[in-house]
Amino acid sequence: MVRQLRNYIGGTWQTATASEYLDVLDPATAEKLSEVPLSRGEDVDRAVQAAQAAFEEWRCTPAVDRVQFLFKLKALLEKHLDTIARTITRECGKTYHESIGEMRRGIENVETACGIPILMQGTNNEDIARGIDEHMIRQPLGVVAAITPFNFPGMIPLWFLPYAIATGNCFILKPSERVPNTSALLFELLDELGLPPGVVQLVNGGRETVEAILDHPGVKAVSFVGSTPVAKAVYARAALNGKRAQCQGGAKNPVVIMPDADMEMATRIIADSVYGCAGQRCLANSVAITVGEAREMFGERIREAAETRRVGYGLDEGVEMGPVITPQSRERIERLIAQGVDEGAKLVVDGRGKTVPGYEAGNWVFPTILEDVNPRGEIAHTEIFGPVLSTMHARTLDEAIALVNDRAYGNMACIFTSSGAHARQFRSEVRAGNVGINIGVAAPMAFFPFSGWGESFFGDLHAQGWHGVEFYTQTKVVVERWPREWSRTF
Repeated sequence: MVRQLRNYIGGTWQTATASEYLDVLDPATAEKLSEVPLSRGEDVDRAVQAAQAAFEEWRCTPAVDRVQFLFKLKALLEKHLDTIARTITRECGKTYHESIGEMRRGIENVETACGIPILMQGTNNEDIARGIDEHMIRQPLGVVAAITPFNFPGMIPLWFLPYAIATGNCFILKPSERVPNTSALLFELLDELGLPPGVVQLVNGGRETVEAILDHPGVKAVSFVGSTPVAKAVYARAALNGKRAQCQGGAKNPVVIMPDADMEMATRIIADSVYGCAGQRCLANSVAITVGEAREMFGERIREAAETRRVGYGLDEGVEMGPVITPQSRERIERLIAQGVDEGAKLVVDGRGKTVPGYEAGNWVFPTILEDVNPRGEIAHTEIFGPVLSTMHARTLDEAIALVNDRAYGNMACIFTSSGAHARQFRSEVRAGNVGINIGVAAPMAFFPFSGWGESFFGDLHAQGWHGVEFYTQTKVVVERWPREWSRTF
């Protein structure tokens, strides 16, 4: 029988009050994997109440004791890495090796959060005035929540959960209803840790669930990753309700290829960036800007890379790219490809209308290249979120940087060059939060913030590292005086 998923509230698995369940399908086979409930506000309220009941005791638990649970979690994630990766591939569509890589980045965040006894230390000054000392300490917020997307169902919850609970908060996860099985597996592992009931909660659902989280007065902070329109709406509603919010939005990530770049290396890395995870990641290169003579050198190589990339079921050997997440996503991507052609682009590699033998029901879009995309056209500024590369050309690096900066997004920008001067100018002038120099996916390590500028991020403090610690704590300043004449002599 197909598994009907439940929520995890107060340390127990509970059936949701939902009247509606959605089918969770394997995007490569269309096989029904499970049914996920669209939880109502009552379920969110129960989760918040359980978290609030656990908070006072959890916040008083020494940080060195709290992180012991994270050490155990890391061990469990390593032990069950294969099972988690296969679950991600089956419900998300990416290749097995991509799923393994995703979980490695998630585990890095668990490792980093184990340093909370140092990371959340405060500051002190003696004698700010005669006989008066001042201290700044960090304390947890209370109940916090994360709303996570379909494309990294294992990694992105681990951007938030480890830091939230290590700093003394109680945490609620609302995963994407498209990929809830990975989160269910993660919480099965969390259930083995012996955490106090209410420290971590899982509430499945859709829009109503999200709105209940954003409106609940007991939730003090919200983390979100998704499209820019939704990120903007979540940020606005959270702020209206007096909550802290960090909301990661969409992207249109450009890569500049200089004539002095190592073309073989650049092509290989850029192809992996564009077509990895079927282009469904916020750090995928999606616009290639060639400078000068790089146009012909790069153009021929990237066409060959696109045409020869092996597309198929992510658990099969040798597969380099899987399907997109839903039939609706496939249709949207194909419409945007057609729009690019209508705007004057040349379709040099067309990935539409193809299937994989044995998996004809899958949501297949093969690698695609739109050449000479109009920089002023809509397609040049729209996040396609699929395996589509748009190419443009510039005569100079200055022109290329102007094209890079001519967009609302600012998640990532990359350059391939052998010139230190070009690299330095690029990193200084581009308006992007994550910059790659001869790197195709400039994904920060867990101990750096996952930065983002413009309409790629709404908020002040990003996920991961110091930013994560600061987001999940509030500072308290204590000014104290203890005059000597008040002391007694014994």
